[in-house]
Amino acid sequence: MGVISNRRTMLTNQADEPMPGTSNETMRLYLGRHVYGLAAVAFGVITLVWHDFNTWQQIRPLGNVPHREILVYIAAAVELFGGVAIQWPRTARAGALVLGAIYLMFALLWVPHIAAKPQTYDPWGNFFEQFSLVSGALIVYATAARSNSERATRVARIGYICFGICVVSFTLEQLVYLSGTAEFVPKWIPPGQMFWAVTTTIAFALAAIALLSGRSALLASRLLTAMIIGFGLLVWLPAPFADPNKLINWAGNAQNLAITGAAWIVTDFLSQNRSKEEQVGR
Repeated sequence: MGVISNRRTMLTNQADEPMPGTSNETMRLYLGRHVYGLAAVAFGVITLVWHDFNTWQQIRPLGNVPHREILVYIAAAVELFGGVAIQWPRTARAGALVLGAIYLMFALLWVPHIAAKPQTYDPWGNFFEQFSLVSGALIVYATAARSNSERATRVARIGYICFGICVVSFTLEQLVYLSGTAEFVPKWIPPGQMFWAVTTTIAFALAAIALLSGRSALLASRLLTAMIIGFGLLVWLPAPFADPNKLINWAGNAQNLAITGAAWIVTDFLSQNRSKEEQVGR
């Protein structure tokens, strides 16, 4: 009986230990870049179907560009390539580089609008929405590197801080357009549209403070990601069913999914850092 008991104990202990070549870190799922890439694919498909850029990804500052449709197809091809490439570990950096570059271009195309009307916050808000996607790409590009170099750590940190600044912009955008924000809230959700407009604005502000200060940053990023997912499910997902002929209803889903992916990437980044700190502390 003693031998059997000891054997059972050994088997139990072996079952509790990770398999050779694995660790608690590798067994965790980090889905941020996958959601981010899926949004890029959605953007590419929407661009191809509509044969045009959407509200956020536009080239109006360039004027009446000859052969404009060629730029449309190039942008769609880049987003499709980047969205697929970022899904796989070996090509994740290439996908992040490509997507970061095109989102940066779309962000910079809002600068002329900002210069023309600096007192209007709408172009500022659109710039930072696009730039939040650049931030996500920076983090993926850095964290997907084979070697954990000081440079990669610095790039990831820059992407993280930039995303925190973008969350400040999300707060200001909702605050400036509080009535418009309330109109987006479905009327059937109690206790009222303005309540949720104010609540989500405060939530954005608290998330920005947590991310930039580093206090409860992981919890804040998780709650922020969940809130943006809620925007997608409650606001944007029903929109194409209500009016499938509006490009913004489809593009809004892709944009919200892309920002969700960027926020999720930040969460994954913070979670990975915590796991490394816990391993060092053991």
